[in-house]
Amino acid sequence: MTDKVVLAYSGGLDTSVAIGWIAEETGAEVIALAIDVGQGGEDLRTIRERALACGAAAAEVVDARAEFAAEYCFPALRANALYMQRYPLVSALSRPLIVKHLARVAHESEAAWVAHGCTGKGNDQVRFEVGMAALAPSVRVTAPVRDSGMTRDKSIAFAAEKGLPIDVTSRSPYSIDQNVWGRSCETGHLEDIWEAPHDDVWSYTADPAAAREPDEVTITFADGLPVALDGEDRTPLELITELNSRAGAQGIGRIDIVEDRLIGIKSREIYEAPGAIALIAAHQELENVCMERDLARFKRMAEQRWTELVYDGLWFSPLRESLEAFMMAASRHVSGEVRLRMHSGRAVVTGRRGPQALYDFGLATYDTGDAFDQRLAKGFIELFGLPSKISAERDRQAAI
Repeated sequence: MTDKVVLAYSGGLDTSVAIGWIAEETGAEVIALAIDVGQGGEDLRTIRERALACGAAAAEVVDARAEFAAEYCFPALRANALYMQRYPLVSALSRPLIVKHLARVAHESEAAWVAHGCTGKGNDQVRFEVGMAALAPSVRVTAPVRDSGMTRDKSIAFAAEKGLPIDVTSRSPYSIDQNVWGRSCETGHLEDIWEAPHDDVWSYTADPAAAREPDEVTITFADGLPVALDGEDRTPLELITELNSRAGAQGIGRIDIVEDRLIGIKSREIYEAPGAIALIAAHQELENVCMERDLARFKRMAEQRWTELVYDGLWFSPLRESLEAFMMAASRHVSGEVRLRMHSGRAVVTGRRGPQALYDFGLATYDTGDAFDQRLAKGFIELFGLPSKISAERDRQAAI
């Protein structure tokens, strides 16, 4: 391989400085790779031009929004993925997609190295490096911000010295990462876990307490995945984008959590995931209607492990891939419609129906037409409780 480094490039200060730093320190050519996963902001052409102006030998930009929605967000939805029961893996889901493209470009360009802009305190360094070890074990990884002590002050000074086309005057007090599935925000005053989030933290969601009319939406699912809104077919990207807008306008999806990071520290994180939270609420309820009891119980355990694996950077692990096959099989009857009422920060299911639903009105009703033979319950209870009865009698005899 030649002396080339493929850099996961965001267009910001740290990764722009990293282009020149890598070239100076190693003499390698830097190939900047920018991936659009729905983070908004500058267009890909502007980011590509900046990478070249900062000294990259080449720059590739990829619009991966549709790929991200279909191949990463939708599997997370099928798994009802909520880390610590609350966080829908906003950032964690995008990292394996970026890793996949880093490995591809490294292979195509015969690069010996890839680089990322992560610090040593976060989860993303693990996700990038473990992912690369799985997909391209012969390619080495460097992390200039983490490994070189590249503080923000040093980065600003380097950018000024080299005349890099980077605006270093405007600085947000927050560290923000966002994509199609949601938005994360940390640092600044949020590091004081007693202080409430300021209004400028929120971007994807309106104030849940603001006066507005409710928004009711019907979501159609097929085999555990949404395919239409209000009877109109949508692609995965279109569906998530529209629900982000509609649920976000109702203040749905705000999350304030002290999170257990993989590296062992606790961190206060703010998330906004309006579309994800609305979709998970609808999907869970349709599963309640269509999924057999023991399968549903086991799937809830499998969901937690699937979520932990993705959070921990093990998307490419054999266990995650095997659990994915289980999720797909378990969802083959989860088809139908869910009516969702979105209002004042809440997404509430008000109706559900499906051609393969296990809900039987004749068995459930207490009125005329009841098809359930209640006489069978007495024998069932006696047999069901027999092990407990026998063991309790044993304990009573032992106590005499």
